Amino acid sequence: MEIIKIIGIGLISLILIIILKQYRPEFTIYISIIAGILILYLAFDKLTAIITVLTNLSNKTFINSEFLRILIKITGIALLTEFTVSICKDSGEAAIANKVDFGGKIIIISMSIPIISSLLETVLKILM
Repeated sequence: MEIIKIIGIGLISLILIIILKQYRPEFTIYISIIAGILILYLAFDKLTAIITVLTNLSNKTFINSEFLRILIKITGIALLTEFTVSICKDSGEAAIANKVDFGGKIIIISMSIPIISSLLETVLKILM
């Protein structure tokens, strides 16, 4: 089970960070980044399976595949933004974390405009 591996990496990293924080606090950010990358790597297989299932469902239901691509990209941006924000906060840079978070939200909103306009067009067609 991947969750056991993920929890193990998280707990081992936490213990290492607590120990290193006393003696070499500058190395704690590296452990945090490495742990995050390892966890993302373990979760990547599941993410690939999810994308495959969504693609198959999209093909069967004749949903516009461009919308599916946009939703997958938006989800990826949200995950990467959250990962970066967490690293920034762990290293004590809350101001940078807030700006990365804001930038990610703006990009997500701008990418979702085609879906929103298509939805509004559909609603208008139904109402008229």
